[in-house]
Amino acid sequence: MALDTKEELLDRGMAMLLRHGYNDLGLSALLEATEIPKGSFYHHFKSKEDFALQAVDRYMTAVHAGLEHFLGDETVPPLQRVRNFFEATAEKYRGEGYLGCLLGGLGQELSGVSDVFRRKVEQCFAVIARRIATCLREAVRRGDLPRETDPQALAELLVNCWEGAALRSRLRRDPAPLREMLDFYFRSAGA
Repeated sequence: MALDTKEELLDRGMAMLLRHGYNDLGLSALLEATEIPKGSFYHHFKSKEDFALQAVDRYMTAVHAGLEHFLGDETVPPLQRVRNFFEATAEKYRGEGYLGCLLGGLGQELSGVSDVFRRKVEQCFAVIARRIATCLREAVRRGDLPRETDPQALAELLVNCWEGAALRSRLRRDPAPLREMLDFYFRSAGA
């Protein structure tokens, strides 16, 4: 039962963090939405910051599963695997009303005021970029990318571009920036 309570708080809280941000997420609103008593919240989380950091960990569990699913599918060429991961992510964003990336949202909101969140979000982006770089290295070996390509730099560029496009999609509530960015990136990467 205790795990169910924690999972419910994280499930509902992640959606609220994405919609409202960290500063506008009131614990009383979260507790009211879940009908969970305040004492139960503090049984699972030391503070609101601890809750948000655990929400990031949970978000990354889903990201890792997506990376493993798409990047690990060796029946698909490596560049297409990377694109498939981002297209699936865009579809997830669509289901959430194009609110974008939880990491990007928290990073933008908190990186200037919290070194803990700045480091945490940057670490998450670095992990994503490393996983993508591994797939891009395979694309270089296969000749799908030029030999002189720096897979790590190209992966970091992709993460940076994606996060900017995710912000623009959130502002517009429209997938066009995500689609345009992916088209441009993959057209340019192989040139």
